[in-house]
Amino acid sequence: MANKSNSKESFLVQAGILAAAGLISRIIGLLYRSPLAAVIGDLGSGYYQAAYSIYTIVLLISSYSIPSAISKVIAQKLAVREYHNAHRIFICSVWYVLVIGGAASLFLFFGAGLLVDGAAIPVLRVFAPTVFLYGLLGVLRGYFQAHKSMIQTSVSQILEQVANAAISIGAAVALIKIFAGDAGTEVIIDAQLKNSPAQYGMVLGAASAKYYATYETTKAMYGAMGSAMGTGAGVLVGLLFMWGIYQLNKELIHKRIHRDRTREVDSYRDIASTITQVVTPFILSTAAYNLSTSLNSVVYLKLYRYVKDIEETTAYANYGVFSYKAVTIANIPVAFANSMASAMIPSVAQLVAQKDFEQARRKINLAIKSTMMIAIPSAVGLAVLAKPITWLLFPQKETVDLAAKLLMALAVTVVFFSLSTLSSSILQGIGKVKTPIYNAVIALVVQTGVLLGLLLLTDLDLYALVIANIVYSGLMCVLNQISVRKAIGYRQEWVKSFLIPLLAAAFMGVAAWVVYDVMYLITSSTVVSVVPAIVVAVGVYFVMLIAFRGVEEQELRSIPKGYLIVKVAKKCRLMK
Repeated sequence: MANKSNSKESFLVQAGILAAAGLISRIIGLLYRSPLAAVIGDLGSGYYQAAYSIYTIVLLISSYSIPSAISKVIAQKLAVREYHNAHRIFICSVWYVLVIGGAASLFLFFGAGLLVDGAAIPVLRVFAPTVFLYGLLGVLRGYFQAHKSMIQTSVSQILEQVANAAISIGAAVALIKIFAGDAGTEVIIDAQLKNSPAQYGMVLGAASAKYYATYETTKAMYGAMGSAMGTGAGVLVGLLFMWGIYQLNKELIHKRIHRDRTREVDSYRDIASTITQVVTPFILSTAAYNLSTSLNSVVYLKLYRYVKDIEETTAYANYGVFSYKAVTIANIPVAFANSMASAMIPSVAQLVAQKDFEQARRKINLAIKSTMMIAIPSAVGLAVLAKPITWLLFPQKETVDLAAKLLMALAVTVVFFSLSTLSSSILQGIGKVKTPIYNAVIALVVQTGVLLGLLLLTDLDLYALVIANIVYSGLMCVLNQISVRKAIGYRQEWVKSFLIPLLAAAFMGVAAWVVYDVMYLITSSTVVSVVPAIVVAVGVYFVMLIAFRGVEEQELRSIPKGYLIVKVAKKCRLMK
């Protein structure tokens, strides 16, 4: 965990480590979401996502921004070798999240009925303890990230997702069996219900109080609650791992503190003030940036249920297809941008603290270029292979076509969200922590107006949510880029960062489409066809990217295992 100023690993390598962990975590998430969706159905997915969107906002306001904010503050102290003050910030941060996280958890549990309605209420209550646990996990992750050590965070993310997957499926199945019953425990209330196979009378609890609800609704609710338990279990496992790593490094940490000869030791009152001043803008910025998802879910569900008089189950099931399937797949490539952002904040913060603005601009340019090299082909690939990818991950025949069309339309947001996520972190890293808040609020107001108009005046239904996402993410990109340029004099390089990756991705998209169609004609198997299509697409993209001189040898060598790509490129005479 040593904080070496001349470390051989650049921030890009650290971002690559986080990105790899994020990608693995997302893949695990997709792998378990497919069988989980089969267990709880679209309705259960809708209940889960509706509760999850509210949980996310409370988490954002209380704890989610802690790693980025804490890593920024501690990194500034480490840059001037104030190890004692850095550790005091860590201790104060723990107390901060104990208070804030505890209050947020209590609010979420007791205020669930005010935030959601129907069967989503108990699901939201299950999420409540996770807010408290995540705050502690965030402090530990931020502490290690400030030392430019991303391995601990990466491993904890993978462990968190593995535990999440196992517990989500297991708890969902168990709760459904216990509380919703099966064919042998269903209670038929009367002949009328018996003639309607979709509805069953249920007897729940030791008191045998009759509980009238449809079997599918009961199954969906308890399935969603089980999935929410998995989220909390995953965070707990990640927390225990990070705490164990901290204990292993405790001796080294205290040795540094004892060797620290800093004369001025910050008081806990000053540190608390600093944390509040830094964390609050981070929280507001992150919350405002991510508020669109939660706001859109509330607008869609409330408007369709109470204005358009759509049944609860129909509204939640439709929203489940959009958020649990299409959005989940579209968010996978954005993990790289999130990782790049996490790695960039402490690095840029140190450079700005040292007044090295030229080097800060270089790192910003490299980060944007690297992010676009992944985001642009990912967007094209999702658009071209939307249906086979959706079928591969969520093979429910009833909704696969709808989910695929939504994913195809959402593909462009991969680029927009990746760039806007990164640019928000750039602004935070250079000290403009309030600017992303203003930009997010402006974009949020515009997209909400667009969404309301489309839902009320058209029959676009879920596609109105897609358009709102595109408007919001696109507007955030434009506003953030303008702000970065004004703040640090950064001028975006367009050809190698955007145009060449887009051109290479176009060739890639054609290759993927041709390979998939040919393989499907031969095999009639989606799985057999989509895998070689993706492999060929990746190869074509990197060949065209190098051929068009979109990436240089030095840049390739700076990424994890980049020397292998250089070696292959030189053997194929794509690079001198």
